[in-house]
Amino acid sequence: MEAQVLAALHRAPGPAGAAWVQERLGGDLAYTTVMTILSRLHAKQAVTRERSGRAYLWSPAADEAGLAALRMRRVLDGEPDRDAVLTSFVSTLSAQDEQLLRTLLDRAAEAAEEAPATARASVADDAPAAPAGPGAAPGPTRHHPSDEARGG
Repeated sequence: MEAQVLAALHRAPGPAGAAWVQERLGGDLAYTTVMTILSRLHAKQAVTRERSGRAYLWSPAADEAGLAALRMRRVLDGEPDRDAVLTSFVSTLSAQDEQLLRTLLDRAAEAAEEAPATARASVADDAPAAPAGPGAAPGPTRHHPSDEARGG
């Protein structure tokens, strides 16, 4: 039912009320059932809501890919052994999906490296040079997006 409600919201021309969603689902569901589904989706951060008088207007929080990613993240967050889950997941990927994942991780790593470098450059222009040699503060560490998956 959640998927049907989300699909209806994706077809809406803008934020929609529960009655509008109920009509799009064929009217077989009670209004209170639609409200319950929307409230559960809101708790899962799959939809957003805004007040309109005494009612709410609902919108999907993300596109279909974003919602799938949110579900995947929730499953991963609920597992105590993230390493085992990710290892199992990656080992079942097709060669094409594995290559796509590698490309996406590389892009994310490049973006992460570029953002701090830009911030450091603007700060470095205004700040005195940091001391080098013994006792000097260590330089920035490299961070790869997959570090989070390993708990780092």
